[in-house]
Amino acid sequence: MSESTVKASLRDLRMTPRKVSLVAALVRGRSVDDALVILSHTPRRAAKPLAKLIASARANAINNHGLKPENLRIESISVTAGPRLKRYRPVSRGRAHPFQKRNSHIFVTITGEVKPAKKLEKTPEKKSEIKGEEKKS
Repeated sequence: MSESTVKASLRDLRMTPRKVSLVAALVRGRSVDDALVILSHTPRRAAKPLAKLIASARANAINNHGLKPENLRIESISVTAGPRLKRYRPVSRGRAHPFQKRNSHIFVTITGEVKPAKKLEKTPEKKSEIKGEEKKS
């Protein structure tokens, strides 16, 4: 059988890449079903969006690319830094200290076997003749 890869991405997630990559490391290289079970029991805030992303990639693989759902495997998960929101926090003596709200981009690649193509069977042609009318040729 031939193997195929499917990609899915989540961009501009309002969580720091450092915290998201800790959760991504838990499921890297595992099967998709195992990864979803692990993420459903992980008590971190990054687990829910990561689980939604992996479920989306699985749905893409099954519905759009025709892969078998039994043997889907996570080939790679990468977490990169997105754009930062620069903000200021008021402190004493009328001053302001800058800080940054960090965003993340997550990219998932899933591999699996392609389903065999269905053979099209010839269906018997339906009679288009109606009682009382004969087919004109």
